[in-house]
Formats: sequence, structure tokens, C-alpha cells
Amino acid sequence: MGVVNVVGLRDTKVDKTIPVPLYYQVKQHLRTFIAQCSEGDPIPTEQELCSHFGVSRPTVRQAIVELVSEGHLIRSKGKGTFVTKPKVQRSFFHVLQSFNDEMRTSGRNPTTEVLELCRMSAAGAIAAHLSLESGSDVYFLRRLRFADNRPLMVVNSFLPECIVPNLERHDFQQVGLHALLTSAYGLMLNRAVRAVEAVEMPAAESRLLQVRLGSPAHYVETTFFVQDDVPVEFAVAWYRGDASRFTFELRSSDVTA
Repeated sequence: MGVVNVVGLRDTKVDKTIPVPLYYQVKQHLRTFIAQCSEGDPIPTEQELCSHFGVSRPTVRQAIVELVSEGHLIRSKGKGTFVTKPKVQRSFFHVLQSFNDEMRTSGRNPTTEVLELCRMSAAGAIAAHLSLESGSDVYFLRRLRFADNRPLMVVNSFLPECIVPNLERHDFQQVGLHALLTSAYGLMLNRAVRAVEAVEMPAAESRLLQVRLGSPAHYVETTFFVQDDVPVEFAVAWYRGDASRFTFELRSSDVTA
């Protein structure tokens, strides 16, 4: 049977006597198979999978469609379906957690490349988000952040110089910004205001993130606050749309009659 005779699929089969949907059984067998593959490896064709499992093409197709939507597979028109890495799952719209901590919690290895760190004058939206007078000095920190050596996001951070003096002395390839705010400046983040929208990836960020110009991107603006509700950082970030996924936790509000 060719490509399907590999470890992970060779001895698999579906059980048509149990009340578990056939597509779901196929999907679970494929998940086991994918776990043993490398990124970029092809999976068997739909026809080969139909023959192997003894099921219809719509059944196989539903299993594959769900695995594609979950980020385990990617389809290339005219070439086939290939194993890919699942999107990085971020829950930072309801949890205040650093990038490094969130990546480690999800079993990924975070790394950072510092692209620029300098002082500049704040104006317009930057000054407004940080509750500063126009022209106030801020630090500008631009970083390229990776998950498992894969470029995931570019983030520009602006921080008031009056709150975090001498920021340029620190190596942000070795230490996380938010961890440093606590350890070096005694600042504890207690809330953040975030906004997200879907945009086309700008030219500079597309080169850094190794995606085509105009590729889908998540654009996120965040203002971080510390004690006494003082804004300490305004950040804008571009995330690869093909490699990131965000979740939101919604709770019902009090209902009045």
C-alpha cells in the first residue's frame, strides 16, 4: 500500500461496531501518525487512506479538514497534504503572563533577538497611552521573538524613561522585560488593556518573520499598568497569522430581570 505502510498507520483500523464516528477514529489515528513525523513530511493521499481504513472519501476528508484547522496539517494545491507544527496558542487576553512563561508552559522554547534599544521623544498615541506629555523621553525596545527557533512575532515596546532609568544597560536577549521590571525596578504588573485586529503584514516585519509581504497578521496593541494604575509600557506587536492563535475567556455577566 506504499506510503501508508509506516509506523503509526500500518496496524491501525477503524471499528465500525462502536458508536464513535468513523471520521473521528481516522482523525485520532492520523494524530498518532503525525506525532511521529517531521514538519514537512507528506501524509498518505485521501485515496490511500480510504483504502487503508475502508471508509468513504468524505469521512477521510472531514478528518483531514479538522486536522488542518487545528494546525497539524497544511494543504498545498497540486502537491498534497503535509505535516506542520500546530499554531502557538496564546491565552493572554484573559491571563497576564509573559511571553517566555507562556511559551515554556506550552512546552516551547522561547528566544529573543534584540533589534533596537534607544531613547526617543514620545508624541501622539505613544505619549497618550503612557499618560506622558508630548516630547517626554521614553525607551524604544524592538524585539524579534521565537518559539522553538521559529520567528513568531515582532514587538515594539515604549517605556517612560522616568520610571525605568538606565534600561539600556540590560540584555534583553537573556532576560525578559517584565521579569526585569520586577527584579530591577520593583514594578509589578497588575493589569493590561489589549486590542487586536487582523492586518496585512508590513514589509519590515514580513522580512523578519520570514513570510510574504501582505501575509495575514495579528496586530496587537497593549498598555501595561503597575501599582496605582500607572502605565509603564505601551507595546505594538505583529504576530504571524499562520503560526499563532488566540483564545478568549468569556464569562456571563449578572443578568437582571
